[in-house]
Amino acid sequence: MNPLEHQIHYPMGDTLPPEGQTIEVAPGIKWIRMALPFALDHINLWLLRDRHPDASGAMVEGWTVVDCCIDSASTRAQWEQIFKSSLEGLPVLRVIVTHMHPDHIGLAHWLCARWNVRLWISATDYNVARVAVYDPHGFGGEAGADFYALHGADDEAFLSHVRGRASYFPTLVPALPERFRRMMDGDTVDVGGRSWRCISGYGHAPEHIALYCEELGILLSGDMVLPRISTNVSVHATEPEANPLELFLTSLLRYRDLPAETLVLPSHGKPFLGLATRIAQLQGHHKDRLADILEAAQTRALSAADVLPILFRRTLDTHQMTFAMGEALAHLHYLWGEGRVERAAGTDGVLRFTAAQRATP
Repeated sequence: MNPLEHQIHYPMGDTLPPEGQTIEVAPGIKWIRMALPFALDHINLWLLRDRHPDASGAMVEGWTVVDCCIDSASTRAQWEQIFKSSLEGLPVLRVIVTHMHPDHIGLAHWLCARWNVRLWISATDYNVARVAVYDPHGFGGEAGADFYALHGADDEAFLSHVRGRASYFPTLVPALPERFRRMMDGDTVDVGGRSWRCISGYGHAPEHIALYCEELGILLSGDMVLPRISTNVSVHATEPEANPLELFLTSLLRYRDLPAETLVLPSHGKPFLGLATRIAQLQGHHKDRLADILEAAQTRALSAADVLPILFRRTLDTHQMTFAMGEALAHLHYLWGEGRVERAAGTDGVLRFTAAQRATP
């Protein structure tokens, strides 16, 4: 166990929802856990008891779904089990997606069509998802491989993997709902008579939306605050000079002042208490890694590939390597944005970063 975990509390202990079933974590909130075929092997999804007026104005009882999982035969089957076991005979009234990554938006098109309901999501993430689904050159492919090679990746097996990722996103997210309802920072969403405030976050996704209910003291944190792992923050080929780590660390401050007793319902891991502590841990983690990188950059020029063993002390498979390269570059760009490192191309064309004069860890 990560020793930092002792500083936060899991009120439900090791209890997890069985496959195809739910656990009620608070009045009107049910927890779903679905398997993922990745190293991060699960995602948490949520059912919120809701009521909406229908076309005639009559109030209809039902559920809001928060996040969807990837599209696959097994996840569709699990959802069908949920519909039978956990909806109490009531319909789904709305689908909310925190952000556009495949494990969150993959089945949104199917759920919305299945129940004839609207998708709620930030406009930025909806439109970036459209690029990823419908533009075969939007993510991965040759452009992605060239980008990683520019930053020092030279393993041909890895670069070949990236070239084959042009169809990766639409494999997991084959379609999107044609229409959506926009959520923005500061909006309030009425769910079953309770107000949930939208809190935008950046760095992990283009415009991630977490939801906070003051009445219940609950934060649906999505991927912005996770209890065991640090959220991936990456630079991508489509925005090659981005500084997502700065955006992410600044975004975390939006959650820091929520009440100490806030129950955090994350997209990965278990519900936990200790939000401010966890935010401090995440800030400290990245500060330490930045210091490690800057120390190394005092003595040699570093490409993103050179930074991998500084950030990751374990063997990475090719799938994990794409996230790791993006994260290494995010840390270098943070230091670059602060003027603590300088960037230059070597004679081999690879971009490398060296400590600026008077830069200290």
